[in-house]
Amino acid sequence: MTTGPLVEPETVPAWLRPLVKVAGEVDSRTFTRFSPPEDLLTRAAAVLILFGERPGGPDVLLTRRADTLGSHAGQVAFPGGGAEDGDGGPVGTALREAEEETGVDPSGVLPVAVLPELFVPVSRFTVTPVLAHWRTPSPVRAVDQGETAAVARVSLADLADPANRFQVRRPGTSWKGPAFDVDGLFVWGFTAGLLSVLLSLGGWEREWDSGDVRDLDVAWAEHRARNVVPGAEEGPR
Repeated sequence: MTTGPLVEPETVPAWLRPLVKVAGEVDSRTFTRFSPPEDLLTRAAAVLILFGERPGGPDVLLTRRADTLGSHAGQVAFPGGGAEDGDGGPVGTALREAEEETGVDPSGVLPVAVLPELFVPVSRFTVTPVLAHWRTPSPVRAVDQGETAAVARVSLADLADPANRFQVRRPGTSWKGPAFDVDGLFVWGFTAGLLSVLLSLGGWEREWDSGDVRDLDVAWAEHRARNVVPGAEEGPR
């Protein structure tokens, strides 16, 4: 599927237009340094980055995975998952997965842009982010508590607040990436990386201390101590 805007920028709210306009000018290197090896068989997936607006300003829909899952337990993510026959492309995949995970009504969602495929080494997925405007918000919830622990609309202003931003690293490795501790959610990895770039591209970013680098396990434990989550005994995986 061709990447870039799916609608004319003037058809979305003014606060979302810069992101729609730039969607056709970016490539995968804007978001990640990872590229799949030529001989690696990858799996197609898509995520829905759903932007809405409430009296307090624009927000984005996030989910927290169940703490009992065997992989990525407790991690925050955009609604999304693997492609299935009949989806008709990444937009269909993203909308289907979002409805299955959060109960969002797709009829109130306007897909506005498709970003380049991004390779996630740990899962071997090539993930296509689909940007969307929540024209007619509907109630959302964790549809299956066995997979999704919580669903939240998180303010872009809170995500951009320097007090909620830092970087995390895995000791003994060269990996380092952005993170957010906001609204009781600890966001890192693929989701935090995407959010960090989108805040910048959308013009919402505020100056923050990128030199504040914390060990991932320590930051996770401190977050959990402040936000007691029953059953969340494991650290990042």
